[in-house]
Amino acid sequence: MSNFIPLSIPNFKGKELEYVTKAVETEWVSTGGAYIDQFEEQISEYLHVGQAVACQSGTAGLHLALKLSGVEYGDEVIVPTLTFIAAVNPVRYLGAEPIFMDCDDTLNMDLDKLEEFCNNECLLTEKGLVNKKTSKIIKTMLIVHVFGNIVNMERVMNIAQKYKLKVIEDATEALGSYYTEGKYQGKYAGTIGDFGVYSFNGNKIITTGGGGMLVGKNKELVYKGKYLSTQAKDDTLYYMHHEVGYNYRMTNLQAALGVAQLEQLEGFIQIKTRNYQLYKREIEAIEGLDLLDFNKNARPNYWFYSLTIDKERYGLDRDALLKKLNKKGIQTRPIWGLNHEQKPYVNNQSYKIEKAKYYLDRVLNIPCSTNLKEKDVLKVVNILKELKYSL
Repeated sequence: MSNFIPLSIPNFKGKELEYVTKAVETEWVSTGGAYIDQFEEQISEYLHVGQAVACQSGTAGLHLALKLSGVEYGDEVIVPTLTFIAAVNPVRYLGAEPIFMDCDDTLNMDLDKLEEFCNNECLLTEKGLVNKKTSKIIKTMLIVHVFGNIVNMERVMNIAQKYKLKVIEDATEALGSYYTEGKYQGKYAGTIGDFGVYSFNGNKIITTGGGGMLVGKNKELVYKGKYLSTQAKDDTLYYMHHEVGYNYRMTNLQAALGVAQLEQLEGFIQIKTRNYQLYKREIEAIEGLDLLDFNKNARPNYWFYSLTIDKERYGLDRDALLKKLNKKGIQTRPIWGLNHEQKPYVNNQSYKIEKAKYYLDRVLNIPCSTNLKEKDVLKVVNILKELKYSL
């Protein structure tokens, strides 16, 4: 790398150019072509699921998942406040409203507060879970595996069963993370709830430039997702449509990239793991800094690394450190602005948001690309040390 160390960029050292060139040579470059089918089949095989649908984005996949889970105008969906807003916006696409939950110390949804909310703030009726405050039915909860750190899905599914809720797993950051213990040992993030969604945006662990993937337990519903993603064509010759569909299909060029990237996924995870462990060991020696742990009962993909800052002990707060690192060519970013405080959602219901605010003020994401070399990691660490001891 140059003197500039980016936060998270693609790694194209496999057969990306070869496969994209083949797609161009065959002139199948749009939403039809062999690479789309191949990418879907290979993702299905990797995740051990029966069906996968390639989409234009993770957001498109979430929109389809919400629709397929029965969310309609006037319903409500439980979502985390600490996540990228793309996980929340599709709720509004369907005329439904999000209810915002706090995070715990893993940055994932606080399941204690989730259960407390369902028990104390809602009524379980024959029609479903009814929010006492709004009298609306809560159809679904959308669980995000933040930064690839896997959620306790055994507990999530128990809560869902108790309160008659569908579960959508936003695994857009967690491709390759799987459980190593418990009821779901060997199961991948995104394959346990009713639907799972992945993203292949440019900063993800594998990328198609843009793009996403929808999976689910019910093959018929997942297949319907494919139908809806291709403008709901009931007759492809005469262009007859019985439902409102969407232009959500992945292109063959994107899928060609995806096939090449998927071939390298496990190698990418090894690099991410090695760099995380090096960061963790070196940063622990710097008073006032630490890297957040990943859950111990899983093999995470280590997508993003979360540096926590104790201003009193380190000497700089989040924003001061952010500016100094970026000035020195170390690209970092804060956690996303909390969704319950975003302008479109300030009037929506939120429940006891506390830790999300705490971590928002104390966490920075530091460089984590799969191109990152040991010397790059040590450069970041040395600058963190210099900034502390130069105060």
